[in-house]
Amino acid sequence: MLDVCLLGTGGMMPLPNRWLTSLMTRFNGSNLLIDCGEGTQIAIKRKGWVFKPIDVICFTHYHADHISGLPGLLLTMGNAERTEPLAMIGPRGLEKVVGALRAIAPELPFPIQFYELNSPEESFALCGYQITAFRVHHNVPCYGYVLEIPRAGRFDVERARSRGIPLPYWNRLQKGETITTPEGMIYTPDMVLGDSRKGIKLTYTTDTRPVDTIAEHAAGSDLFICEGMYGEPGKEKKAREYKHMTFREAAGLAAKAEPKELWLTHYSPSLVHPEEYLEEARRIFPRTVAGRDGKTIELMFEEE
Repeated sequence: MLDVCLLGTGGMMPLPNRWLTSLMTRFNGSNLLIDCGEGTQIAIKRKGWVFKPIDVICFTHYHADHISGLPGLLLTMGNAERTEPLAMIGPRGLEKVVGALRAIAPELPFPIQFYELNSPEESFALCGYQITAFRVHHNVPCYGYVLEIPRAGRFDVERARSRGIPLPYWNRLQKGETITTPEGMIYTPDMVLGDSRKGIKLTYTTDTRPVDTIAEHAAGSDLFICEGMYGEPGKEKKAREYKHMTFREAAGLAAKAEPKELWLTHYSPSLVHPEEYLEEARRIFPRTVAGRDGKTIELMFEEE
């Protein structure tokens, strides 16, 4: 199971009931953030989730509405007596940007591991997540993210028995561990597991024009979260000029990708009531939802 929460859905500036951009996920005792706009800490507290288990922070890009909440969050994590390393992923310049922000948070009791993105697509396996970062089209280097939770095949008792694998090793093999016995025998998970099963897939992208690579990466997602900066009629020119998307354009990407559901986020401050402009988007992709701060879903593995 993957818990997903839109902590903040605002773009450019916060509103009284809307914090700036941030997404949080929880899986197997580990938390992950994508972006950390102003108000992220308050949104986490309001949700009742906690800071210490945040093990990975991914940044789409370095505009202030996506990273301005980071110094305070780091201080809070440090005050929670965290000592485990924190991984950060983001476009080139990540370490320099975070270093500058840390001028007001210089002393932390935990190390930061930086993963800077230089290619159009890069993948990482961290804390149980398979993370794919892919470049999108904004006016600064910007990336979308796919988060996947792989699911191994079923344990095959007959295969384990036929290979003479001792019973005490079965559980460890089922969990993906390779075992070398004192006698020098090597047992690997593929010896006892069937074909991989469908996992969980979440795609998140914001601050971009609609480009084919987004639909390609979002294909078959359990949830596709996409910016819809403008929902009102007549905003198409502004969206093109500032390299953002309209509701209609986000829905068009979803129609190509066919996720189970599309959540819109990263609204313009002028878009106070995004739900009022969903009708046209839903004509293009019926499963379109207006995201809001605190909106949460539990993504489950499919029943067999």
